[in-house]
Amino acid sequence: MAQDGPTPTGTGPRLQDPPEVVSRNGVLRTTIVVERRKARVGNRQLYATTYNGAYMPPTLRVWPGDRIDLTMTNKTDKYTNLHTHGLFVSPRAPSDDIFLSIKYGQSYHYAYQLPRNHPTGTYWYHSHADKLSVPQVAGGESGIIVVGGLKQRLPAPLRHITEHTLALKDFQVQGDAIKTHPLSIGAPTHRTVNGQQNPMIHIRPGEPQLWRLTNIYYKLHLPGTRFHVIAQDGVPVGRVYAEDTLLIPAARFDVLVQGGAPDTTRLETLPYNTGPAGNQFPRADLATVVTGGTPVTRAALPTDLGPYEDLSHATIAGRKTVVFTENKAGTIFYINGRTYDPNRTDFVSILGTVEEWTVRNNSDEDHSFHLHTNHFQLMSTNGKAEDPSHSVYDTVNVPKRGAIVVRIHFRDFTGRTVLHCHILNHEDMGMMAVLDIIPPSTRPPGHSG
Repeated sequence: MAQDGPTPTGTGPRLQDPPEVVSRNGVLRTTIVVERRKARVGNRQLYATTYNGAYMPPTLRVWPGDRIDLTMTNKTDKYTNLHTHGLFVSPRAPSDDIFLSIKYGQSYHYAYQLPRNHPTGTYWYHSHADKLSVPQVAGGESGIIVVGGLKQRLPAPLRHITEHTLALKDFQVQGDAIKTHPLSIGAPTHRTVNGQQNPMIHIRPGEPQLWRLTNIYYKLHLPGTRFHVIAQDGVPVGRVYAEDTLLIPAARFDVLVQGGAPDTTRLETLPYNTGPAGNQFPRADLATVVTGGTPVTRAALPTDLGPYEDLSHATIAGRKTVVFTENKAGTIFYINGRTYDPNRTDFVSILGTVEEWTVRNNSDEDHSFHLHTNHFQLMSTNGKAEDPSHSVYDTVNVPKRGAIVVRIHFRDFTGRTVLHCHILNHEDMGMMAVLDIIPPSTRPPGHSG
């Protein structure tokens, strides 16, 4: 999106939003070529596993009710596939089927039909290849999806404000390439915004902007500014809330920020310790925010975005327990004592019902809980109740030696899908399970959830 006002001064490049491919007449048609090649990554040229030749590929912009027709061609020597993270679409082929493999030289034609009531917000797409998600996503295989319409939920004076996508991606270097194997989560890394290192973001005093914040473990902070969250994991919140800091565990937050007094400050990720068995991430600068230019009369920010579904009083059809554990070496990760097997079904749920799941983390490091196909309502974290007006997610942090309780409404789609930790090293090393969502007519004998 174009920025208003003068070009900011400073040492970094001006923020460039990713290019966009936009749907036309209800259909988005595009191709993605997966290829290992040199690409611009931060301030250098490095070999990466690129989508269409770029480390930061196009944003796919669609609307509720649209269809995405996407052909993926694999020109790398490893199998790959595509996951539309967070979208409410079928888990069956040719839609969001993460069990398939696209081998070297092959093409696969994906077709995703978005419901007409699809939530409006930010999503992303990335490789979900079994045991290869870490090297492929770290190498560059990820991009952004925007389901349009979120601005229309804002008060009229805010519907045409400047919008920025801030895709947070980081990389490690080995020679002239992005390092992909072996990959240590806690090793020193280079952090980028839209593939740029320390870009400049300009905002006028008093000006409201919409920022779409995406991707893996960052603890975001902008000194002197609060993030006013209007959507999370692609779903508009019922009541807008403001935070000084946002923890993003493979999540997305659509936020309003408002320019203050003329100043230059840093968008930063704060130090984060995932626990004695985990990793420590240092503070790092992500972008320089320059507040300057002609002041704008401060507009009132919204306090609510309309009705929302609350499962607090829903009839519970079944209860499940998901337990995260790992071996002492941190090389094998388990769900309910078992590592991932794509040919085994671990959980069965009935379409149209609401279930309550308890996710326990019996390890000494934080994990995250991510569910495909349906979002969930976070009911509590370590026994503390969550505000139902902004508690719908597809990915949340599960604290070390802690537990969360979620409720899931299985709507619209049947088929085999997965749940997993979205620390991709942990997923690749076993912390994933298969969920089969079945029609009520095929309820298995004795099923109790």
